[in-house]
Amino acid sequence: MVRQKETAVTRYPRDMTGYGAYPPDPQWPGGARIAVQIVLNYEEGGENNVLHGDAASEAFLSEITGAAPWPGQRHWNMESIYEYGSRAGFWRVHRLLGDLPVTVYGVATALARGPEQVAAMKSAGWEIASHGLKWIEHKDMSADEERAQIREAIRLHTEVVGAPPRGWYTGRCSMNTVDLAAAEGEFAYIADSYADDLPYWVEAGGKDQLIVPYTMDCNDMRFAIQAGFTTGDQFERYLKDSFDMLYAEGVAGASKMMSIGLHCRLAGRPGRALALKRALDHMRSHEGVWFATREQIADHWARVHPPQPRLRPSTMEREAFVAAFGGVFEHSPWIAEGAFEMELGPAHDSAAGVHNALARVFRSATEAQRLGVLTAHPDLAGKLAAAGRLTAESTAEQAGAGLDMLTDDERATFTRLNTEYTEKFGFPFIIAVKDHSKASILDAFHRRIRNDRETEFAEACRQVERIAELRLIEKMSS
Repeated sequence: MVRQKETAVTRYPRDMTGYGAYPPDPQWPGGARIAVQIVLNYEEGGENNVLHGDAASEAFLSEITGAAPWPGQRHWNMESIYEYGSRAGFWRVHRLLGDLPVTVYGVATALARGPEQVAAMKSAGWEIASHGLKWIEHKDMSADEERAQIREAIRLHTEVVGAPPRGWYTGRCSMNTVDLAAAEGEFAYIADSYADDLPYWVEAGGKDQLIVPYTMDCNDMRFAIQAGFTTGDQFERYLKDSFDMLYAEGVAGASKMMSIGLHCRLAGRPGRALALKRALDHMRSHEGVWFATREQIADHWARVHPPQPRLRPSTMEREAFVAAFGGVFEHSPWIAEGAFEMELGPAHDSAAGVHNALARVFRSATEAQRLGVLTAHPDLAGKLAAAGRLTAESTAEQAGAGLDMLTDDERATFTRLNTEYTEKFGFPFIIAVKDHSKASILDAFHRRIRNDRETEFAEACRQVERIAELRLIEKMSS
């Protein structure tokens, strides 16, 4: 989660953009077209139970439709369903997945109550990540209480497993979880996110933290919720369809990661386990499939795509923001000042994001204000250019189109057209010269000078926005 600075303006912390239209190439090992990652949640013995000091019995993810907590009481049926997961379901899934890389989300207190299962996980070479201290809700905990639980989960996990966890997933988390986990543990990844098909970096806990997102859809939990899976073939079909779509994207050069979420008491039931087997057989039948633990994926991503420093406009102070973007619209810093007051967030930490904020201010301005922006632009190949008095941006743009190397006849033509255009419309001819050659600029000049003022005013404003867009692309890619 991105920690925002305290400012007087509104900042929106959610990242609604992510990688956008151009996600990075994961470069999976061996040129794999897809990474398939299987999680087995081990929660049995860590769920809500008065035996565990909780206020009521468990009511989440079981075969009991409409289950509700029983305050102050043990719930025999609920307990026995969870016990099925540790007594029978785990071993069935273990036999089914024993030769595959698997990540276990292990609730620390559940692991402590399952020494034979822990030994089997370790014997299979499975990664055992932390699933928190107990399988309970964290949303109403204070930050101090949740921090203490995270610390105790790491301590107990290390004691029971023999090594500290390198991955973390709370699941029933709070808004503080990612920050707290990142600050308390040296985790290769945190999985409390469902926001992407690829790992990604965030600033959390005072550092760059890798997120390896998890799944709620390719997850056997849908057998235990309304409008979920009711038969094994529904689960199988959904897993196959998800795999086939992601595999096809990988063949097309846009490789992704597929997460599969399992629970001992759910996928461990015979009818569901057989459906899972058929789905995995389908995946194994394809070439270029990398079955990996989440730890392996995290380590690979950190090597290939380490965190990169980048400009974050949404976290800049006012003076720095205006200094950086005040000249994007020619000699009009008031546009950057207006954009700074908007509800900026991670979605604005890109050229497209900043451009949208600046353009909104420009579009909402009065006609007189927009006219002021137009008149702030210099003539093409005009007197200011000859005198070397253009802004650095305008100088580079005009030079890129060859307007600094005109013949005498070309300069005379531009001078004449500039004069005619300005006298007719009351503002200089504006065009995003980076999109054009010298010849196409002249063609546009001749064509547009025949427009009426309303049409040309709108076109000049569009060109101003395009110039700003190109400037931002250059500024934020350097």
